[in-house]
Amino acid sequence: MQSFIIQAEWTDSQKVRAEVLFERYPDLKRAYNLSIELSNIFENSPDKLYGMTRLAKWHEKVRLCGFQSFNTISRTIQLHYKTILNYFDNRSTNASAESFNAKIKSFRAKLRGVRNIDFFLFRLAKLYA
Repeated sequence: MQSFIIQAEWTDSQKVRAEVLFERYPDLKRAYNLSIELSNIFENSPDKLYGMTRLAKWHEKVRLCGFQSFNTISRTIQLHYKTILNYFDNRSTNASAESFNAKIKSFRAKLRGVRNIDFFLFRLAKLYA
């Protein structure tokens, strides 16, 4: 079962497996529901105010559930909520910038460091421009 697929899109066999898993491991079901709920906040909140309200309610659920990993996510969102809420303005993320940063890091690693910064920037511009 792929936990990132929403329940409505599960195949029949995935539904059966999920039922067995969730019955045996209720914490897994709670964790799955929390992750889907967080995803739904970003997909279905029409504006910042509504998104912020829903995130506050989600934070409270996370606090009550006691899952350490979700507490970490919750704290990260709380620390950066102003910039995270900007997502609701035009529904865009910095994923393309992060992808480009990963390419630069990979390129730099292949060279085993950078000695001449001007030449490094020149090569980056030629390869990725």
